[in-house]
Amino acid sequence: MIDKILSRPEFQTEPPVLVDIGASGQLHGRWKAFAKYAVCIAFDADDRDFGYVESESKHFRKLYTFNNIVTGPQSAEEDKESSNFYLTASPHCSSLLPPRPDLIQEYAFAPKFELSKVVQLKTRSLRSTLDSLNIDRVDWFKTDSQGTDLRLFRNLGEARSKRVLTAEFEPGILSVYDGEDKLHEVLRFMEEQNSHWLVELIPKGSPRITPALLDSFTTNPLLKKFVLFSLKSSAAWGEMTYLNRFADEAALTQRNLLLGWVFATTLKQHGFALILTQKAKSRFADPIFDEMEKYSRRRVWGRILEIGFWPEVVKKFDKLLGR
Repeated sequence: MIDKILSRPEFQTEPPVLVDIGASGQLHGRWKAFAKYAVCIAFDADDRDFGYVESESKHFRKLYTFNNIVTGPQSAEEDKESSNFYLTASPHCSSLLPPRPDLIQEYAFAPKFELSKVVQLKTRSLRSTLDSLNIDRVDWFKTDSQGTDLRLFRNLGEARSKRVLTAEFEPGILSVYDGEDKLHEVLRFMEEQNSHWLVELIPKGSPRITPALLDSFTTNPLLKKFVLFSLKSSAAWGEMTYLNRFADEAALTQRNLLLGWVFATTLKQHGFALILTQKAKSRFADPIFDEMEKYSRRRVWGRILEIGFWPEVVKKFDKLLGR
């Protein structure tokens, strides 16, 4: 069904646009079903001296890779050519912001944020990058920037950010970096913007135990992992996903409704996918929307028939009955 939708003429001239900040070098799992139809703009921290590479990729219709640190300030600093980049003990924790392991001394993951080195890396603002590519919209925005997720989203500008159909963030709950964008700030901004709704919020974290106490159990790395697995994690950051509400007339184009349904279906939000089919059918006579509605209904019934669903049904009935 996704192939049928994205093969339509609407997406020949206006393909889905994906932004991946903190790209890991691997295709985002949620994009597998439609990546071949999409244009992707990916950023990583590789400091090789070639600016950016535009190339065709086996995964995407078009892939732009920018070997720069992406920045988000809405000021003259957007044009800075380089910036300090703080390399930490764990590569996944390196950031444009200074790490503060002293603030998380009682957490098992604190050593990952120990500063190893400060280097100068090339920078490029998100907004100027999109402008240089003549891209006026982003359909799926995904960022894991270690502390700057919100400022990067805001750097899209109000027009672009409100048109985003899906947005993924990984902001901190704990204070780990100087001046970082926190989860509560993302929640507040998105509520004030009032153009998206929160699909999921998954807390992630680390056990609250000092590294020294953890070492006191065992010095064996494998056994230490078992000790960690036995401890309950405490919330340190969150994985957030938003979908566009499709409340504004400007969002209710045939292309956006088709693509919004694809994204909602990818996220298994079949109820919202059905809402989008009703919005579409009230505006457009295209029979594709009847097919999409039938598909979503089948997915709902399919979910009901999954064996793993029945225990949840029993629990809900027990709760209703006061058992």
